Amino acid sequence: MLSRTFATLAITTLFTGSALAEEGGSGHYFPGSMSSFIDGIPASETVIFRLNVLDYAGEFDSDVTVPVAGLAALDVEVDSFAVGLTGVWRPPIDLGERWSYAAAITVPFVDIEVEADVRVPADPQQRTVRRSDSDSGLGDVLLFPLMLNYNVSPALNYNFRVGLYAPTGDYEVGQLANTGKNYWSIEPTAAMVYLNPKSGREFSAFLGATFNEENDKTDYESGTQAHLEVTASQHFPLWGGLGGAGLTGFWYKQITGDSGDGANYGDFKAKSLGIGPVVSWVGDVAGVSTVASFKWLHESGVERRPEGDTLFLKIVTKF
Repeated sequence: MLSRTFATLAITTLFTGSALAEEGGSGHYFPGSMSSFIDGIPASETVIFRLNVLDYAGEFDSDVTVPVAGLAALDVEVDSFAVGLTGVWRPPIDLGERWSYAAAITVPFVDIEVEADVRVPADPQQRTVRRSDSDSGLGDVLLFPLMLNYNVSPALNYNFRVGLYAPTGDYEVGQLANTGKNYWSIEPTAAMVYLNPKSGREFSAFLGATFNEENDKTDYESGTQAHLEVTASQHFPLWGGLGGAGLTGFWYKQITGDSGDGANYGDFKAKSLGIGPVVSWVGDVAGVSTVASFKWLHESGVERRPEGDTLFLKIVTKF
């Protein structure tokens, strides 16, 4: 029962809720967005919906100059809240006994506020003024046209997916806060999800990379970012369903430098680590199959990115 419940309710995809919605300070992918059984691929024909909620607060080191939408910003502080609505379709396509295919889309709505010291243009004394900008609305939509899963055993699955970030959010040069990035990104990800149906033990790992096109409004091309997310958790009977508790974490590193005529501050390679607790629950709510996952991630070892704390909530329903 445990393995069937997770197999039919688990889905894949993440949502964009960028900490800075600009090149240099962050990529399209938000570190820690994927990492557990809830990010798997459904094994049988189904349609699944997911609500994704993200709350983030962080800041850069005060001496780091951040290229933000054509501006040079210092002492940057970020507050971001995002809600992503996800739909996953596992069609009746037969790829063999152990294979399954799915596709997904996530539509994010972002509310972001950025405060920073901004250098006054053409000022020979390089003076700065303190400025705060905010924006809210549609973010960059995420498409997953290809999602494949290979079922090794009742406890073990391997999967592969390709994500596409489309520049659907608002973007304005000279604005500290934007809901979009004004460029496309492609993101292949490979994953292993181990969940023992007898013991309830889980170990999941997701390894991916994000490749970015150039922002044609600033002539800035962000470098490639690599990321690894892992979760170790124990699942157990709870409230008529199955509860779970464990640890989750991520490693994020920009592996190629930024480039283009607008990249005036070097390669701006970034890195970050994050770790924190995760809890989950699987069961029926008013007759609807439901999976919920909540985690908190605290960042450390950060370079050229905002450092802070992230709260993730995911609620999956299958009809």
